Order: sequence, then structure tokens, then C-alpha cells
Amino acid sequence: MVRKKGIAKKIEKGIEKRMEKGLKSKITSCCSGRGGGFYFLGFLGAAIYYISTATGFWNGVLGVLKAIVWPAFVVFKLLKFLAA
Repeated sequence: MVRKKGIAKKIEKGIEKRMEKGLKSKITSCCSGRGGGFYFLGFLGAAIYYISTATGFWNGVLGVLKAIVWPAFVVFKLLKFLAA
């Protein structure tokens, strides 16, 4: 077995202690990924919108790229609205 040094060893010991105390659920439930479904539906809707309004191939490609970063547009417009 390879000897672990430093922080990796401390993390492993902490996890072992939590598992011994019965706190395993806190370790495994930290990242449930519920926002991923919402983001995917938003991406899908934005991609359909941008591609359907595109007038050419490259506008469609740009639309897909915009669909990937649509939350940034929403936050920008919201902050712009609130600051005005």
C-alpha cells in the first residue's frame, strides 16, 4: 500500500471517522445535481429558439454557443435592469 502524505491522509481519516459515526449520508449527498435538469431544459429551449431564428449556418452555430451561455445573458439583463 502506498503511504499517503499530508492533506490526503487527513481527508481520508476524516471520511473514515464520519463513516464510523454513521454520517455517511452527509458525505454522499453533497452534490445532488438538481440544477442540471433545469439548465438542460433551458439550453434546449434556447437552442431551439436561436436556431429557428437563424438566417444562415453560422448564425445557427452562434445560436448554439449562445444557448450554452444563456444564464449569463439573463443575469446581465437583470443586473442592467436593476441598476437603471
